[in-house]
Amino acid sequence: MTPEERYEKVKGLQPLELLYKREAEEPETVFLRQMQQRQWREYTWREVMDRARRVAGYLRNQFEPGDRIALHAKNCADWIIVDVGIMLAGMVSVPLYPGQSASSMSYVLQHSESKVLFCGATDNNTALQEVADSLPSVAIQRCEIRCDQELEAIINSSERYAESPVFDEDDLFTIMYTSGTTGNPKGVMHTWSSVIFVVPNMIRGYGFNDSDRVLSYLPLAHAAERILVEFHCLYSGTPVHFPESLDTFLEDLQRTRPTMFFSVPRLWTKFKEGIDEKIPPALQNVLLRIPGLNSWLKNKVRAGLGLDEARMLVTGASPISIELLRWYERMGMQIADGYGMTENFIYGCFVLPGEDPVPGTVGKTYHGCELKISEEGEILFKSGSLMKGYYLEPEKTAEVIRDGYYHTGDSGFIDQDGLLHITGRISETFKTSKGKFIQPSRLEGYFGNETLLAQLCVLGHGMDQPVMLATLSESAEKMPRVEVSEQLQRVLETVNERLPHHERIKTIFVCREEWTPLNEFLTPTLKIKRKVLESHYQLLFKQFADIQGVVWEPRDSDSAQKEVADLQAVN
Repeated sequence: MTPEERYEKVKGLQPLELLYKREAEEPETVFLRQMQQRQWREYTWREVMDRARRVAGYLRNQFEPGDRIALHAKNCADWIIVDVGIMLAGMVSVPLYPGQSASSMSYVLQHSESKVLFCGATDNNTALQEVADSLPSVAIQRCEIRCDQELEAIINSSERYAESPVFDEDDLFTIMYTSGTTGNPKGVMHTWSSVIFVVPNMIRGYGFNDSDRVLSYLPLAHAAERILVEFHCLYSGTPVHFPESLDTFLEDLQRTRPTMFFSVPRLWTKFKEGIDEKIPPALQNVLLRIPGLNSWLKNKVRAGLGLDEARMLVTGASPISIELLRWYERMGMQIADGYGMTENFIYGCFVLPGEDPVPGTVGKTYHGCELKISEEGEILFKSGSLMKGYYLEPEKTAEVIRDGYYHTGDSGFIDQDGLLHITGRISETFKTSKGKFIQPSRLEGYFGNETLLAQLCVLGHGMDQPVMLATLSESAEKMPRVEVSEQLQRVLETVNERLPHHERIKTIFVCREEWTPLNEFLTPTLKIKRKVLESHYQLLFKQFADIQGVVWEPRDSDSAQKEVADLQAVN
């Protein structure tokens, strides 16, 4: 069946209509596979729907249609089953990110007026317990906190919800909160019409089928994973696999051997770091030039990652360096960079069928999606996937949706081939004390292939020159500090030679602490919170304001004073 034929088969259908169809016509076909105690626990369409109907029965006995139901868990079969139960009950799902702080979760739960919280695995049990104590809670798979009820008990005791409703396309079905890069998360409201428009059109472009395989591990609370995995696989009948834990992730990836794999730049970087540790970059370059060994290396890398059967590799959510994409290309893996956001249900740009990814671009618009660049250089979208608005915030809605277009806040341009290039966030551009404007993402791109660095962030509002914060890769952490400093100094000098004087980076500050959602330097979707980093390291910038080169973050004020003196003596 061609993508166009698959599109015709599902266009205009709600997810629930397809679920009823699969429940009736292919009840014994497996939809979900959950790794448990190193074995796959399989859920057929019949079991998924039976469990979801019992969840819906419980919800209808406790709450009213339209009530908000929150879900906080790492990806698992129960996540999708509970979400289907919420849909069946005619209620509104409110997914939370498993890496959110207690204050952020509390804000979302209170703002959405959620009635109950389903809890699963998380990165911070203390934070989850704190918010779970504030409203009724239900434990699902891998939950490690104290909850009022267990999902299995609810399923065992609740009657199946027998009705098979189909809702009005304009009815609200979910509120997906943004990750809160610059403030409180905003509640993005999506109606059934968003899904009905987005997923069939994606299937028309590059849809999966029931012979494909997907591993789901990025947060289902994120619009990209929810569309690409939950809804896309539901529409196409593609089995979804869930890893058992972070410790078993690579093994579970190898056992799944997905045909489509979606990841964020941070993990693609970590994959490369792992390969570099086993096969040093210099040796890789030699092997790639030798016929026979060239193919051997590519096959070994792909099989080692469990991606030897992947026909589609995707990245997104944050910028990825061109150098990293080209490394994967040399290893025989073309990664397509996509671009979308919660507000347009990620229906933006991607590589179109029959075209190869072009590093540094995010492809062209999907079918039925209109893209244009404003006079100010801002990227604007219009399509049937746009949100209804921000929940309880009409003023903020009016700020971003004007004349039917969603204003992304990103700057970019469309090249002669119709490919979109993203040049940065308009709000992140800053001015130095010399009055020069700096686009940090452009400067960060020059360091994308540096194996010593794991995370980096260029800052410098009001300073005489930009500076860069960075954390080290796992391999760099094992090296002597002097050797790392010398290599970073050479890299800094090489990059600065390519830059105009006002863009040259004065100092690389090597941070002690990795940036994570738990310390709130990253959003739950792993985007850098620039303002938080800038505020946190403000004292460090002042202490070393006169120092150029590489500076390691001191452990305390006494060591900071000594290090300043030592560096001044050297310089």
